[in-house]
Amino acid sequence: MRLTSSEHARVAGAIAKAESGTSGEIFCVLAGQVSSYRDITLAWAAAAALLLPLVLIPFGFESAWFPGLGAGWEAGHLSALNLNLGRALGAYAVVQAAVFVAVYILLRIPVLTRLTTPRGVRRDRTRQAAMHQFLAHGLHVTEHRTGVLIFAAMADRQVEVIADQGIHSRVDQAVWAEAVQVLTEGLRDRRAAEGFEQAIALAGSVLAEHFPPRPRNPNEVPDRLVEI
Repeated sequence: MRLTSSEHARVAGAIAKAESGTSGEIFCVLAGQVSSYRDITLAWAAAAALLLPLVLIPFGFESAWFPGLGAGWEAGHLSALNLNLGRALGAYAVVQAAVFVAVYILLRIPVLTRLTTPRGVRRDRTRQAAMHQFLAHGLHVTEHRTGVLIFAAMADRQVEVIADQGIHSRVDQAVWAEAVQVLTEGLRDRRAAEGFEQAIALAGSVLAEHFPPRPRNPNEVPDRLVEI
């Protein structure tokens, strides 16, 4: 989901309106995906390669089930028993490799990647990506430590709100949970701009309550939504 220029303008306008009543700074980021989760897919593929072929053993697995596999094991000095064992091991290794490749390719389908990645992993990586954006855009160096980042990762289906030190200790965390909820619902219903507007309004109202405008109230962070 990419936002149009008019939707970007709506979000920027919502930020400017929210910041007009507070000394806080709000910044928004919409990410496509924060991680490829390739390591998770590899772990599933490795587990499948180790476990699924075991199902064949109770049925008397042997290399004859796969004609041609293990033929290279044949040698004059091997006994019949060793030859059969070698062929069976070779065929079993080929089956494991085939299962590994098949499962890996299957789980690289985006929807399956997401479904097989634990929610806790997706949440942690989204939080790490959000923190990186928080630091990259200088929200941690505002004059009174009143920066707020609203971060959404589309493919990961995760939303994070990060408030700087000056805000975190004074604002009830339930407020940020509500902002996360309204943005999540907006993204799920393909109303990204509206979801950001609602989350920004919630953040702005609580910032205005605890951090009213100061006599010198510069706009330290651009009023905009960044897509990455």
